[in-house]
Amino acid sequence: MYISSLLLLLATLAVARPTTTKNNVVHRAPIPDGSFITPTTPTSTPKPTPSRRPHGHAVIKNNCDFSIYLWSVGTAVQAEKTLLPNDVYSEIFREEKSTGGIAIKISTDVDGLYTSAPQMIFAYNLSNVAQGKVWYDLSDVFGDPFEGYPVSLTPAEPQINWADGVPPAGSQVRVTKADSNLVLSLC
Repeated sequence: MYISSLLLLLATLAVARPTTTKNNVVHRAPIPDGSFITPTTPTSTPKPTPSRRPHGHAVIKNNCDFSIYLWSVGTAVQAEKTLLPNDVYSEIFREEKSTGGIAIKISTDVDGLYTSAPQMIFAYNLSNVAQGKVWYDLSDVFGDPFEGYPVSLTPAEPQINWADGVPPAGSQVRVTKADSNLVLSLC
């Protein structure tokens, strides 16, 4: 055992004043702040981190009168989240270099991600952070989970508004500032 370790152990025992209770059970009092003198090694001044622009959020509002289920998928699939009627889900835009972006997969079926149930995919890619842009897209796979219900994603230019919950033909890819909040309203 090194002498410094032994001294530290002895200092700990000296400052940790034991106390007794009515049942003669010994408890140790908390060690007061500043009781230890720990050797410090000088370090170099850390390099300043480049300032980053604040990131916006991907927001999903469940205006439906039924529950919906979602998974945020990047390199890993996050746990299923249940949104009850009038619940809101939000996640800060995050960069996912290895997969090319994040896909928030939404279903009206429990475990819909794993059963090939109809899914809506709200995908985004926080491109080069220095550019301060987020690319995003809205699409359906395996059917249209919100058919018959209005779906809108704002702000979007051109507008993404599916009155009947079914995507139009063609690309729905858009780009906006990375500090924007994109709000997907369902029903």
